[in-house]
Amino acid sequence: MNNELPVATCVRAHLCGLYTLGDNPLVRPDDVAAQWEALGLGADGLPVYEALLNLPGRHASRTALARDLGLPVRRITAALDQLAEHGFTRPALGSGLPQAVAPATALRGLLHLHQAQVLRRSAELEELTGSVDRISAQLLSTVEDPRSIGIETVRGGRAIAERVAALLVSAREEVALIDRPPYASSQPDGMPTPLDVAAPVRRGARVRAIVDREGLSFQGRARGLNDLAEQGVQIRLGTDLPTKLFTVDRRITLLPPTDAADPTASALVVSDALLGNALVPLFDLLWERAVPIGSAGQDRVTDEDRELLTMLASGLKDEAIARRLDVHVHTVRRRMTRLMQELNAQTRFQAGVQATLRGWLTV
Repeated sequence: MNNELPVATCVRAHLCGLYTLGDNPLVRPDDVAAQWEALGLGADGLPVYEALLNLPGRHASRTALARDLGLPVRRITAALDQLAEHGFTRPALGSGLPQAVAPATALRGLLHLHQAQVLRRSAELEELTGSVDRISAQLLSTVEDPRSIGIETVRGGRAIAERVAALLVSAREEVALIDRPPYASSQPDGMPTPLDVAAPVRRGARVRAIVDREGLSFQGRARGLNDLAEQGVQIRLGTDLPTKLFTVDRRITLLPPTDAADPTASALVVSDALLGNALVPLFDLLWERAVPIGSAGQDRVTDEDRELLTMLASGLKDEAIARRLDVHVHTVRRRMTRLMQELNAQTRFQAGVQATLRGWLTV
């Protein structure tokens, strides 16, 4: 029995990348045709190439090849030109048809060419990606009306407050905000103007807020955050937050002015996808780095624990606290471990924040 495979069958095996079972390759003609065209080769090229491989020298002319394959001569000519262009044939030695290049050699050469083209295109896209910010800034500088591309300026404290309230009402899925001083001076003590950020929660939306640690210095601020947490607002505490930010449903972002007390201050409302795709990830990054804080419960704290937490919040070290309480330093550390477990805190800073929000300490 002759186990030698026909040359054309080897072509199909190379194209499909299939293993053999016994002496018979597992070849699916439909897969071969699809992969052949995926390489940029026309449908006529495959039977022409197989004919050149299987019967070298039999077809003395393009007319004879066309007759055997049942194709017009013009299609045979086009297929031969394409095969030569892609490296599947070499010129004939005489006046006959071109010679077929070995399948493995031709296919690998074509794949290497495709890979080189992909790498070149990838490099071009990488260069373009690095130029996006520069190009967008140049384009924005020539726009007379930024609102036409999704950027709007809102001027004045009242107008800004009204826009924030309108965005809050429009929220359906999520509100995300970054809150940091300085606040508008509408309150005598400099506290931020009240904003019902719990309203979307009552409608079933998610509300997340990152609050700058500096904001806790205002009298009653911790208590107000605790009330919001009780209503379902998720709050985390950050340090040195870079900006204020208010995002609704990840589609519209309002950047409040740095100095909200300035009556001429302006806010920027952004619905442009290019800018929005940078601001929303900024919030997500800060959220991951911020410290979670909990809501007040029905916890009770002893006077001794309150005194310990107060001294810790004031910055005293364990040894100094032990001397003031007239106990061993190990006792202080043991009590601190217990309190941190009760407060669900990973660090002493988190413990101080949690204790403040629960009303155990006075900010």
